[in-house]
Amino acid sequence: MRVVLSTLNAKFIHMSLALRCLKAYSEHQFDIEIAEYTIKDPAMNIASDLFSRNPDVIGFSCYIWNIEETITVVNMLRKIKPDLKIVLGGPEVSYDTEYWMERLPEVDFIVVGEGEETFHHLLSEIEGDGKYHMVFGVAYRKEREGRRETLVNPPRPKLNLNELPSPHRFKEDIPQLGSRVVYFETSRGCPFSCQFCLSSIEVGVRYYDMERTKSDILYLIANGAKLIKFVDRTFNIKRDYALEIFQFLIDNHQGCVFQFEITADIMRPEVLDYLAEHAPPGIFRFEIGVQSTNDPTNLAVQRRQNWNKLVRTVTKVKDSGKIDQHLDLIAGLPLENYDTFRGTFNDVFALRPEELQLGFLKMLRGTGLRRDADKWGYIYMDRAPYEMLGNDLMPFSDIVRIKRVEDVLEKYWNAHRMDHTLLYLVDAVFPSPFDFFQRFGDYWEARGWQKIGHQLEDLFSRLWAYLLEASEGSDAPGLDLEVALGLMQYDFYLNHHYKPRKIWWDKGMDKAEWMSWMKKLVDSPEEVSREFAELGLGERELPKHAVLEKLPFDLGLYLETGVLEKSRHTLLIMLYAVEQGTKKPKPRTYYLTLTPEGASL
Repeated sequence: MRVVLSTLNAKFIHMSLALRCLKAYSEHQFDIEIAEYTIKDPAMNIASDLFSRNPDVIGFSCYIWNIEETITVVNMLRKIKPDLKIVLGGPEVSYDTEYWMERLPEVDFIVVGEGEETFHHLLSEIEGDGKYHMVFGVAYRKEREGRRETLVNPPRPKLNLNELPSPHRFKEDIPQLGSRVVYFETSRGCPFSCQFCLSSIEVGVRYYDMERTKSDILYLIANGAKLIKFVDRTFNIKRDYALEIFQFLIDNHQGCVFQFEITADIMRPEVLDYLAEHAPPGIFRFEIGVQSTNDPTNLAVQRRQNWNKLVRTVTKVKDSGKIDQHLDLIAGLPLENYDTFRGTFNDVFALRPEELQLGFLKMLRGTGLRRDADKWGYIYMDRAPYEMLGNDLMPFSDIVRIKRVEDVLEKYWNAHRMDHTLLYLVDAVFPSPFDFFQRFGDYWEARGWQKIGHQLEDLFSRLWAYLLEASEGSDAPGLDLEVALGLMQYDFYLNHHYKPRKIWWDKGMDKAEWMSWMKKLVDSPEEVSREFAELGLGERELPKHAVLEKLPFDLGLYLETGVLEKSRHTLLIMLYAVEQGTKKPKPRTYYLTLTPEGASL
């Protein structure tokens, strides 16, 4: 019997852990292959490829991001291969299972919950006597008195994780380990009860054996893995366990990067101290679900969160300079209106995370919040991803406004294209970070820019257009256009690996002044710095590598202290591609402080 396990990943770089867990458990008895696609692939292409593999049984792993696309493929397969046994599994169909069986008559079976043992037992019955009533954790169809009815068997007991074979040892995966995200679990379950999350349904946390975990990680690293994302819902729930793995990864990382979901307010100080002292920069990334800083909201969704301890953790991690942090917010939770969400956003932005993910509540099947939707007046999408469209305190009009914040937040802050400019705007110009992103987002959408693509120059010129308009009204009373332009120019040059061919602003330094400064820099490079002089760039080489710009304030003082001093100006010197053979070289930045008396360091 030939079995194909398939899923439609959100992106090509993703590798499905679920499919590999199922194959590892059953491949000793059945001929199983994995076929992965993306939600962007045409359904005809997916169906054609699966048909060419000639399976007897095909299983799809289903999530909110792929269920509708998967249904399209399932419908096609049923028509072109009528005898095919089609099985669905995954979190999206593990709840409201009878609904899915009724909606999708093309599907023969649904595996509910943990699938390894259940799917193996199901395959045995498909190949054997068909005693599907014996397969705990399966929904199936049965002919009775001339009609088909759906039967849902009792759930299967939780698995002993240490009896499961490793899903990471397939030779066919080795060539792609270096170019894709490897998903890895050291535990299953979550100790918390957040009512918007599926993880709250499973009580307790189970762990894999530590030595097995370490062995699998070493195997992945040795075979070229570059990014391993741990899918544990709360990686740091056990201090000693987390610390041991952190130590192990620090000792054995070989340049691989590791991403974890952590609960920041329970991170122990000794773990933070260890990471600050020993973690190499850039190998760890933390994803932290803040969701809301509104206490009534957290209480309503049974989310325990100590804000002061969370701030302590995020601040200490940031101060170490070792670990990037990705903080999550959810708009639309109970008892959160537009104004309180504005407060949540500003609270979290003040922590200056490397990435701030602004998401919108999804009423997931099986969660307590979906069950209690009427209590809070929720309306939401009937089909996946079940995103909320409003509730008693946050109408759809507010959701639309916040989506504009999300759009420009993603393009500007999370992309880190102009950090110096944005920090100036949110700290010194606008009433709060949220107000800046909201007002800019409103301006952005009013001009239809959300419907078109954007080059780097477009992002700068569009922000500049907004600032010009804002300077004429009351939105930005503290705005100094000269300072904003200077910081935007600095950020623009930092975004290039090679000398830019064009600029987005109207006018640069005139030719005579440019030539005068070039001559001074060639004749007296030591006035810039000793390092600059040691480069030995002559009158031919310097123009090839350098751009010059005059800024109407003291850039060095501002970068060091945050103080804006306009009585002194700056000659900004950016050097590109000085190091030969370097891939994507970073520009070198130098500047001279210009005073009425002349130039100085």
